[in-house]
Amino acid sequence: MAAPEQEEDRETTVETVDEEELYGPSEELLENISAALAEGDIPQVETLIEDLHPADVADLIEHLEPEERKLFVEITRHVIEAETISHLDETVREEVVEQLGPQAVAEVVGELDTDDAVELLEDLEPEQQQEVLQSIPAEERILLQQGLTFPEDSAGRLMQRELVAVPSHWTVGETIDFLRAAKDLPDDFYDLFVVDPAHKPLGSIPLSRAMRSPRTTRLTDIMDEELRLVPFDTDQEAVAYLFKQYALVSAPVVDDAGRLIGVVTVDDVVRVIDEEAEEDLMKIVGASDTDFHAPAHLIAWQRVRWLVVTLINTMIAATVISQFQDTIQHLVALAVLMPIVAAMGGNAGVQVITVTVRALATREITPQSNLLRIVGKELVVGFLNALVFAAILGVVASVWFGHVELGFVLAGAMIFNMIWAGFAGTLIPLAMDRLGFDPAIGAGPFLTTTTDVLGFFSFLGLATLFLT
Repeated sequence: MAAPEQEEDRETTVETVDEEELYGPSEELLENISAALAEGDIPQVETLIEDLHPADVADLIEHLEPEERKLFVEITRHVIEAETISHLDETVREEVVEQLGPQAVAEVVGELDTDDAVELLEDLEPEQQQEVLQSIPAEERILLQQGLTFPEDSAGRLMQRELVAVPSHWTVGETIDFLRAAKDLPDDFYDLFVVDPAHKPLGSIPLSRAMRSPRTTRLTDIMDEELRLVPFDTDQEAVAYLFKQYALVSAPVVDDAGRLIGVVTVDDVVRVIDEEAEEDLMKIVGASDTDFHAPAHLIAWQRVRWLVVTLINTMIAATVISQFQDTIQHLVALAVLMPIVAAMGGNAGVQVITVTVRALATREITPQSNLLRIVGKELVVGFLNALVFAAILGVVASVWFGHVELGFVLAGAMIFNMIWAGFAGTLIPLAMDRLGFDPAIGAGPFLTTTTDVLGFFSFLGLATLFLT
């Protein structure tokens, strides 16, 4: 049905928003907040954040300098919404929670949905957890304590306990009357879950379908019986895949007995997808997802472990090079060109690893069906790329050093190493995943070591055979 026509004399103002202004605090707002904080103008600070979404206030807090952040939280603690705290980066949230104190944090937890409350509590020290929990009403405290017992990064931690479950013998009219009269409904919900007397889910009804149906319609006549039930201990990555695969908006979570205990909603899954993608990217390069806000000494310690692995890799490569000292002394051009072989192989391999790790995360690779096809495809891609760069660098080396044989040796080593990079870049992550290790963490160092060692060995070995 079309909306009623508006009065002719009513003017409608449509404001065009630049892409940079669609979300997050603007540079101008940050400058104004910093200036108001410097002047101690509390009313101005409150005015500036009054119309901001809680997520944008969280972004604002993260952008402030540490001293400004403390002052901002102190000034606005009575007006900051609980949702703002849940949107903060983990490192910044720890600082803010410590500044607010247990009593204020308990008030924040009490205002949040259980999924966000559990996420906030799980990052606290055990002593802080207990202090906060003791300040929460018993009924809510029991749910939160139970949530903390579920495995980390599982559906049990991800779900919210607030949901709408209705008995199977109700009609649409009875359900609507219940929704209007109930005082403890979730702020936002998308599906109604139809349950039996044992509270086991029988089906689900999109809220929009219920609103369109006549009041006398029985719920069992319009419910979807094909439910995607999520056990409470399901890993959050699997939950995210479930939502992606079946375009879900919400999914019921059940306990060991099959009883409905919670619901995972799409907003939480979007956060999981973002976190998992960021985590995999950071692991590949040996960084931490909290690097940006963490203290410098912690960042240094987190990264030094990766650098130690790199040091070991380079020592192995240096050992291989040392076996060809006579060959390098005979033809100094080898020392100039050999890093090219290792670097091209390493970069080609990292491309393959990134694609493979992502495919594993999204379950696009299955050992039973398409493993051989994926490996074969990467070998072909590696071979084609190798031919292109072997031809280019072979000609460059021949012209640069006036040595045609050197160009052929460089081209041969390039082909060998880039084909190996395609092969290893696929198989190493797959093997690590099959053995139960995280391929995002270990695949990179293993690949770099092999491409460096084999790149130097193939180039210097061919040079020893054909140029000395």
